[in-house]
Amino acid sequence: MHSSAFQSIVEFRRSNRKFDPEVEVPEAVMQSSLERATLSPNSSNMQLWEFHWIHDKARLEAFVPLCLGQNAASTAKGLVVFVTRRDLYKRRAKWNKDQILKHIGDRGPNKIEKNGLNYYGKVMPLLYGRDLLGIHTLLRRSICFFGGLFKPFMRFSGRTDQRIMVHKSCALAAQTFMLSMAAEGFHTCPMEGFDKWRVRRALGLPWGAEINMIVAVGKGTEPGIWGPRFRVDNEEVIIKH
Repeated sequence: MHSSAFQSIVEFRRSNRKFDPEVEVPEAVMQSSLERATLSPNSSNMQLWEFHWIHDKARLEAFVPLCLGQNAASTAKGLVVFVTRRDLYKRRAKWNKDQILKHIGDRGPNKIEKNGLNYYGKVMPLLYGRDLLGIHTLLRRSICFFGGLFKPFMRFSGRTDQRIMVHKSCALAAQTFMLSMAAEGFHTCPMEGFDKWRVRRALGLPWGAEINMIVAVGKGTEPGIWGPRFRVDNEEVIIKH
């Protein structure tokens, strides 16, 4: 892809808050964009996310009040609820370990493969584990403290660090999805205004799941753009060292 083509996609992607009721979004476009989202970078390839595509008309209508009646939700042709799933870390770690074992086959593992098996077999359970007594957190804090006394070391300890990590990965997937929809000529609006408890209940999500954002999808309209795009000067945010 030429840089000019990507530039046009980035500039086309605007948060549009009112979609054209006469223009449907093809299911194939939604499906391919969600599949592209699965290719997004994520921490340790753990893929602790789910993308819940709200397509049924009755379900879409039921989600409007859950999204606080926003225009983007009430006019959307589809909604995608991006969900973090830290609670699936054991299953995802095993899946990654199984992929390595499948690649090894009948031969012995090389050094990189041994490190990978150890990483998913021991490091990931330590990184994502929780317990009522806080032993995992204490162990992580101790490792970070002593490991970082004399050299740079990843500072990672409690529940907050775990939540930040999975939400960062999920947000990257949401951005990939929105850029894909823009490349297909459709518009999106990421929403933070929603009732997370009721959304979780409507989707039947377990307690360990968290809502990252809800993205409304459709063919945008001119009234859906609330004016020109403003950004602070590049000098304030792009800092060269």
